[in-house]
Parts: sequence; C-alpha cells; structure tokens
Amino acid sequence: MAEEEEGEAGGHHVLLLPGPMQGNVNSMMKLAPSSSASLPHHLSHHRFHPPPPPPFRRHPLSFTNLPQPRDQDHLRCLPDDHPRSDRNALADLYSSMNSHAKPLIRDIILSQTAAKPKITCLIGDGFFGGLTADVADEVGIPVIHFRAISASCFWALFCAPNLFESNELPIRGEEDMDRIIATLPGMENILRCRDLPGFFRGTETNLVDPLKSTVFDCHQTLRARGVILNTFEDLDGPLLTQMRLKFLRVFAVGSLHAHLNYRRVSDAKTTPSTSSFWEEDRSCLTWLDSQPLKSVLYVSFGSITTVTRERLMEFWYGLVNSKKRFLWVIRPDMVAGADNDERVAAELEEGTKERGFIVGWAPQEEVLAHKAIGGFLTHSGWNSTLESLVAGVPMICWPCFADQQINSRFVSEVWKLGLDMKDLCDRDVVEKMVNDLMVHRREEFLKSAQAMATLADKSVSPGGSSYSSLHDLVEFIKSASRKIN
Repeated sequence: MAEEEEGEAGGHHVLLLPGPMQGNVNSMMKLAPSSSASLPHHLSHHRFHPPPPPPFRRHPLSFTNLPQPRDQDHLRCLPDDHPRSDRNALADLYSSMNSHAKPLIRDIILSQTAAKPKITCLIGDGFFGGLTADVADEVGIPVIHFRAISASCFWALFCAPNLFESNELPIRGEEDMDRIIATLPGMENILRCRDLPGFFRGTETNLVDPLKSTVFDCHQTLRARGVILNTFEDLDGPLLTQMRLKFLRVFAVGSLHAHLNYRRVSDAKTTPSTSSFWEEDRSCLTWLDSQPLKSVLYVSFGSITTVTRERLMEFWYGLVNSKKRFLWVIRPDMVAGADNDERVAAELEEGTKERGFIVGWAPQEEVLAHKAIGGFLTHSGWNSTLESLVAGVPMICWPCFADQQINSRFVSEVWKLGLDMKDLCDRDVVEKMVNDLMVHRREEFLKSAQAMATLADKSVSPGGSSYSSLHDLVEFIKSASRKIN
C-alpha cells in the first residue's frame, strides 16, 4: 500500500513484479489496487493501450520499468521489439529474466530506502521462481508469491516430482494420453495424461527445457511467506485444503476482477483500469448491441496463442457452418508461419458478413458481460476462464499449453461449465461443439454457469471467502511491514 496510514510513521510500500506476459500483468494489475504501491514491469509503457490510470484513487499506483543498462549488455533483458507471442518467446523471457533481472530488482528496492515509505514487501510472480525469494532474502524483506495460473495447474506442477517417483510420469507416447492420473491429492482420478499441464507433453524426465523448469520453481514457494492464488473456496476448495498442508499461508483472493467490479458498483470514485498490450476495438460492442439475447459466440485465443493458416481456416469453416452468430478476435500476429496467402473462400466471407464480426482485440470483460453473448470459445487461459465464469458464460475450451490443458478439463468435468475440445481441430468438430453449447445443451450449461457466477459474486462480497482472504493478505503485509519499519 502506497498511502501513509494514519498513526503510522512509515506506512507500507509493496513492490509487485508481474511475469512479462499479458495474462500475468493483467491479474497483477487487478491485485494492485488492494495490496500494492509500485508495479515494475518488464514491458515498456507504450505496450498498454491506453496507459493505465490508477484503478482506485485512494491507492496511488506508480510504474517502473526494469532498467536496460546501456553499458552492460549482459544485463539487458529482452528488447521492446522482441516477439512475445509464442512458446519459444516465453522460454526466452523466462531465461532472460531469471539470468539477469536480480540486480535490477534489487536496485529498485534499495533505491527506495531513503523514501517514505520504503519498500517493505515484495509480491513476485511465480514465473520467476526463486529469483524473487533470493532478492527478498538479500534485502531483508518478506516475499509473497503470486500465481497467475490456476490453482489446479500450480498444484499439479508442485506435485510433479512425486508423479515421476510414482511412475505416473512421464507420458509414454500418444497411446498413453488417456491414462488416468490416480495420485494427485485433491484431484485423484480426475485428470488424464492429456489434461496435465502442457509442460509434461514429452518423454524426457529431466525437465531441462526453460519452461519445464517452472515445475521445480513451484517448490520455491516454500521459501515465501505465503502464496496468493486468483481463485475462491467454492471453486477450488479441495485443492486449497491440500495446499494449506504445505504452505505457510494461502490467500485465495479471486476472482480479482470481480473484486474490482464489486468496488466500482459500491464506490463511485473508482476508475476502470486497463492492462492491455493491444489496442481494443470497441466497435464490437456496438455490433453486439444489435444482436439478440445470448445469441453470439465470442471467440478468442488470448494474447500468446498462434495458429497455422490451415487451422485458422478449420475454425472459420466450423463457425460459419454452425450458422450461429460469432464475434472473433484475430490478433495481427496470431497466424504463424510464412504463408502469406490471405485469400478467403467466398462462402466464408459471406457467412461472416451475415453473422460474424472480426476484430484485432476486444475489451473482453465488457464483451463477456454483454447480454448478447451466449458462449465463449476460448484457449482456456486462467484469466479468460475466470472472466467467463464470473460473467456466467459457458465455454468451449481449445487449450494449447501451460495451464490451459488442465483448466479445460476442470471446466468440462469438474465444474460442468462447458465442453473440452483439446487436441481436436477440424471444421466438423467445431461446428458440432458450437451447436451443442449454443443450442442442444444450452439450458444445461447456462444453468451451471449462472450458478457458478453467483458463487463467484458471493465470494467477493462482504463476508465472502475471497473478501476475507484479501483482508487477511492486507493485514499480513501491514504486520510484516511494521517489523521492518
């Protein structure tokens, strides 16, 4: 918290360090108004559209870039023009930050020691593993780990070494993909091999890939004073029970964007914030205004997923052939490969003109809350999953990597909020699943989704589990800060 507290000379100042991806920054930005002061990030300010205002006026929020020393190229993190939109780019980011960012973060903390209030707590994204714990130890402040991924994925990653020891891993080829994982505490016999986090898809057991090393970095959370998860008790209660056997403190404060929505309704002084790296095309909201109630399928694969042109065409045919209205986000960098053939079949153009609308980026929370939206075809990133869940919108899940595989399984088999289309992508499957979600099983999924939305709203209301957990987090930070001051 950046503000001076009445009766306290030093106040509290929390440094937040998000992972350098859209989803991580997005969720950390939403945590910031309730628990933070300075938000350093790895990406330059011009990647936000528009530059974000303070989400709450009574919680001043400042932004600091990690410096790029001109005379020390070995300390240089990724340049602004580095493509941050595929799996290899994530590996580059992970390697660069963990190799070079420690002195830069330490310098930011130490440079504040003469200020009032000085930085007294570090909340670091789990993307950085032990890096934030090392820095916090060096400068003598407590560290809390924030996990932008789902609780189910985090727990599966934490338990990965045990899965190898019990011979449930590695996955032994395609014929092994439907084998049930029996020994994950809190989710026994729920997951198949194909539902495990994308890092596990392969046969190697040493997990040397930079992204796969996040498996073991999860254990660095044991060094932290607590872990923050963007979930709530009614959603992930069994997993949270298991985690509390391992970690000192588990703060289940989600859904973070639901907290902000609740406060905007109850506090006229609050200001909507943005953390988008892409410029939002708001014309889609005008188009939605003219569509019938719950008639539109929203389609978005997030900020990182890329697809081949061939796969893009399969989705396109499936959407058009379903005869359902759709709003589709196709980022400028979403199509992978060197195929520059931009020709589109006449039937796709005509079908899209009649029932579809395509934009480069959309204001997703507003879209999902719109009365015309009846379903969401999603990559199952955790922010997108929570946003759809809070809005009461059923999902078709097409996961690609990281936590998306396990999220899609929970959506379909645990929470019963939609359909899992993982490892499939042809026009017939897309068409069938769209019609199942929007027509044949519409009432079933809408009922489940709206019931979960009610629980999500209850959790962030006064007396709710997330409301109380967020209060506990703030009180813990105050207590830890007083000891330092």
